[in-house]
Amino acid sequence: NSEDVRCKCICPPYKEHSGHIYNKNVSQKDCDCLHVVEPMPVPGHDVEAYCLRCECKYEERSSVTIKVNNVILLA
Repeated sequence: NSEDVRCKCICPPYKEHSGHIYNKNVSQKDCDCLHVVEPMPVPGHDVEAYCLRCECKYEERSSVTIKVNNVILLA
């Protein structure tokens, strides 16, 4: 498969928890905090507040294009 996909969630510090970046290979419709952040660093009653602070983005890239560009640059 020439397409690489992932969901990247950037979660800032929350209470006593430090900020963290989470990556997971999920579909675009599942690209949210509840599907990507594992293990959830906060207890159940804080999950909604924690997830509202996280910014999740779906990303796609072409590995073939990256490899071709690297070959051209190295030639």
